[in-house]
Amino acid sequence: MPNLKFKKQLSIFITACLVCSCTSCGKDATDDQPSVVDPPIDPPVTTTTFKNPILDSGPDPWVYKNGNEYIVTYTTGDNITLIKTEKMSQLKEGTKKIVWTPPATGFNSKEIWAPEIHRINGVWYIYYAASDGDNVNHKMWVLENTAQDPLQGAWVDKGELELPDDKWAIDGTPFEINGQYYFAWSGWEGDVNVAQNIYIAKMESPLIVNGERVRLLKPVDSWETNGTNPQVTEGPQFLLRNEKAFLFYSAGGCWTNGYSIGAIVMDVSSNPMEANSWVRLANNPLFVTNTTGNAFGPGHNSFFKSPDNEEDWILYHANPQPNQGCGGARSIRMQKISWSNDNIPILGSPEPLIKALDKPSGE
Repeated sequence: MPNLKFKKQLSIFITACLVCSCTSCGKDATDDQPSVVDPPIDPPVTTTTFKNPILDSGPDPWVYKNGNEYIVTYTTGDNITLIKTEKMSQLKEGTKKIVWTPPATGFNSKEIWAPEIHRINGVWYIYYAASDGDNVNHKMWVLENTAQDPLQGAWVDKGELELPDDKWAIDGTPFEINGQYYFAWSGWEGDVNVAQNIYIAKMESPLIVNGERVRLLKPVDSWETNGTNPQVTEGPQFLLRNEKAFLFYSAGGCWTNGYSIGAIVMDVSSNPMEANSWVRLANNPLFVTNTTGNAFGPGHNSFFKSPDNEEDWILYHANPQPNQGCGGARSIRMQKISWSNDNIPILGSPEPLIKALDKPSGE
């Protein structure tokens, strides 16, 4: 989510028509405009299947599994909205509520991006990026709610989550490894937007990040740089699996069709604060544009378990047509992922919008 992010497009999107009636194809995940072809016959949805998108507009989706419920949030740009559901395939029918509206002025009043909801030590927290309307002032902020139900009680503005070096920061996410919480985010190295790197620092508490920041990742591979200026790595997401810690990230610029997902990995016995503990996966990028499936620029993902905890699923956004950029046309999609015999994630290809998919096991 670079400095172009969430500049609202004038054509905010005739979502239903584009998603349901158009299928685009093209040579690759570049900015060349593919031709439009007639869609194939649309297979019916049954009681055991669903179709993407599960929400027609929802950039930067995040999901938290809380018992038998899921709490989903995403970028609206001007507030923080939560949706609660027991069935992710029926997210559109979930209970939806605006839980926080920013102040009229101030450094967290505008450009509310990529919120994440977490429960730490029995207390709810929402981490989000915000500015005063000038992107150069983007920083991380945090809300707190002590109620049992995050759609109830009061969300209290706890102010800026001050990060080491006090630089531009977005897409923050906390994660626990071996009893220690860490905070990762996308930020600038200096005060000028040359590139967005992925940084990490230790957390003293849900409201305090301290010590030094360590750069884990900068855009250097061709799919990450993607000919863009600035160059972008963003949307860090942690996932633990069989003594390995994965950090997924999006790169290539959300304003391009080449926006994709990759990952770095380390053994959980290693020190997350040492950059050389982490290694890029050899098969990066893991998740790229599907030009014949109406999935352009898939990225900024999160993960969740099925209701019976037997399956792993990815939640992500993508545009239904090429060259739609970083706006509200990005819809929320989900699909099951798998793992190789040596515990490397297999995300596959973004599933076509016309395809009926099996619901998560346990729904």
